[in-house]
Amino acid sequence: MSKVMKILVIIGSPRKGNTYRAAKKIEKFMQSKGNVEFEYLMLKDADLSQCSGCFVCFMKGENHCPHKDDASVIEQKMHSADGVIFATPVYGMNVPALMKTFIDRFSYIFHRPRFFDKKALLLSTTGALGLKEVLDYLKLVVGIWGFEVSYRVGIVTPPMQISNRKAQKNSQKLEKAAFAFYNALQKKSRSPGLRDVSIFHAQKASFGEIGESSPADYTYWKEKGWLSPGAKYYADLPVNPVYNAIGWIFEQMLKRKMRKDLAESQK
Repeated sequence: MSKVMKILVIIGSPRKGNTYRAAKKIEKFMQSKGNVEFEYLMLKDADLSQCSGCFVCFMKGENHCPHKDDASVIEQKMHSADGVIFATPVYGMNVPALMKTFIDRFSYIFHRPRFFDKKALLLSTTGALGLKEVLDYLKLVVGIWGFEVSYRVGIVTPPMQISNRKAQKNSQKLEKAAFAFYNALQKKSRSPGLRDVSIFHAQKASFGEIGESSPADYTYWKEKGWLSPGAKYYADLPVNPVYNAIGWIFEQMLKRKMRKDLAESQK
């Protein structure tokens, strides 16, 4: 018997509506390909506090967060899954409050990324507009967290009844996304792109220079070996030499600027 592929679906909608139904269709399509097990995390049912912006998780570590909620349990669920589907409707040309609270609550992962062995599928639904904006935002967020975004899909589901042709087109999009995600989970991680490498070098410069002001970040990066001169990326993946050269130059420029700003602030 083949290994069960575990998929965690994180849904940022306050109801089981179009986004939930779209995720269920993806589940059905993926299960037609192999042994896949889905777990649904409805953020409306999770105990997640709103971020207070106190910076404690940055400076001391997430274990010192004053909020005692489900954050650590949810993070472990993401670690335990083979793949994660981030699913959200469009509210006001952005993600709903539930999804934004989720993202804000895990802000420390922007500083200390950790999901480089995980792949993600991004799913969004809208009544009319906003798919690109939401999917772009989610890609930026989970990409910095470490996820490899394997595929992204958005469908238009207006409040009125849609035509059979439109419904069929949406179903085809979801089927394509499901099969692309399933196939991606069977393969090794791909090499990082220029933006990924540039973000790594930018963070390397930043966290290498702020050891005293943000010891949790500095310690995490140092223990990972990411601050060593030869470090090219967070994970042991082949990095395009040109991308690395561009990132290294960016890193040196940022270091010089930070040191100059620090010197001026101490005058």
